[in-house]
Amino acid sequence: MKKTGSPSARSSRQSAAAAAAPDCEPRPSTLLGRTALVTGSSKGLGKAMAFALGAAGAKVALNYAHGVDDAEATWHEFEGRGWEGALCRGDVTDEKQVGKLCAEVHKKLGAIDILVINATPAQPQKPIEEYDWALYQQMLDFFVKSPFLLTRAVLGPMKQRRWGRIVNVGSEVFRRGVPNFSAYVAAKGAQTGWTRSMASELAPWQITVNIVSPGWIPVERHRDDPQADKDAYQALIPMRRWGVPGETMFTGQDLAVNGGMTVC
Repeated sequence: MKKTGSPSARSSRQSAAAAAAPDCEPRPSTLLGRTALVTGSSKGLGKAMAFALGAAGAKVALNYAHGVDDAEATWHEFEGRGWEGALCRGDVTDEKQVGKLCAEVHKKLGAIDILVINATPAQPQKPIEEYDWALYQQMLDFFVKSPFLLTRAVLGPMKQRRWGRIVNVGSEVFRRGVPNFSAYVAAKGAQTGWTRSMASELAPWQITVNIVSPGWIPVERHRDDPQADKDAYQALIPMRRWGVPGETMFTGQDLAVNGGMTVC
């Protein structure tokens, strides 16, 4: 028979494990008391995510870098629904501005518990001969540098509380290998790899790091895209319709609920 140690030793180990584990009692689906920062949330998918978090009870920092009119209109709509939050300006690819942004959120709403990394630049589709390195660098700044800067800025309090949620907004383009889109696809691939590494690194602190990869959702940035391109894309969707901000359109996926044993 395998020896497992004395009862007192086993009891000590069990007590230590219980102390390290998070409180897993069933709770209502609410984010009351949590503070969220959603980057690039003045419109589009970022706005929808910020509003969903507000509806769930979180205090939400809506972030923008440009487009003051859109940002203020979104903020008035958010505030008009009775939700708590703040409108915070900052370029999330600039180290100094990221520091100021996170400090402002902390001061106004409290330490950041939930970080949604959504901000994105324009995404021109061109053959590789028509790209230059400046465009590649811009994509890397938004999808690798920005997650790095933001996560580093919010980690301290998350580690202290042993709780945090970091969500990267990726894209289906990485798995699909979309042609004439190499700068964006490459950066999204790097973002995916970074997410996997962070998920493993931060799991011991009960901080989850995930990536959500939507398809083409026709938000404001796609207003002037050729209708023929939209029709061709929609024809490929098994649901035979466009997704819209605010819904999941989630089907056919395998979610591993195993504490990071498999990272995919």
